[in-house]
Amino acid sequence: MRILLSNDDGVHAPGLKILYEELKKIGKVKVVAPLEEKSTTGHSLTLHKPLRLIQMDTDFYGVNGSPADCVYLGIKQVMRSLPDLVVSGINRGANLGQDVYYSGTVSAAREACILGLPSYAVSLNVDFKSRKVESKLNYLSAAKQAVKIIKEYQKKGFPKYTLMNINVPDLPLSRIKGIKAARQGFRHYSSAVLKRVDHRGKDYFWVGGQYMGFQPDVDTDCHVVDQGYTSITPLKLDVTDMAFLEEIKRLSE
Repeated sequence: MRILLSNDDGVHAPGLKILYEELKKIGKVKVVAPLEEKSTTGHSLTLHKPLRLIQMDTDFYGVNGSPADCVYLGIKQVMRSLPDLVVSGINRGANLGQDVYYSGTVSAAREACILGLPSYAVSLNVDFKSRKVESKLNYLSAAKQAVKIIKEYQKKGFPKYTLMNINVPDLPLSRIKGIKAARQGFRHYSSAVLKRVDHRGKDYFWVGGQYMGFQPDVDTDCHVVDQGYTSITPLKLDVTDMAFLEEIKRLSE
């Protein structure tokens, strides 16, 4: 099995390297990831400047672009043919609820999905308030859970133009209660904007508020991970609100 691995935390990220080692047990892996961190960059392709593809090590390549760029170049220039699947991660932090629209991790998996490939986004639900050192994060738990899911669904298969979004609690593997399928939830963030003044007296701003909790609905990805389970959520490229579409159709008759 030929696997393309990418992420948004960068080609040097520890979560990427741990996932690479686990994926090597089930297939031949090539890594194409951003040279710099590209968290919360969403889904974009770089069209306004040239991209550089740099071989960092055996099987490892860095790109001065977005996660989606990495998948695109990884397929077209590194693998030179379609891989059997594409995996993105392990992200340092959850991608739950509406996070999937901002996430570079999910965008890499989505780019593969657009190309018709089975793809998986893998994230670790890190509690940033705890300030746990990187070496203490349970990336190995996430890697092993991801490989377990991948092996299962490579046998079963899943619909074309659907990607699998996997979120794993930051716990030792023995403390994770299991794997649960879950629908997309909704997370709450503060809407604060931090205003500062630079050394020339001009204003500048930091956007992106702090995480404030999630909508308390059961059986969502947010709820499942909070309860100590790994969540798996199938995400479609087609985001049409079908129920409301039918209502619009009835009103226009």
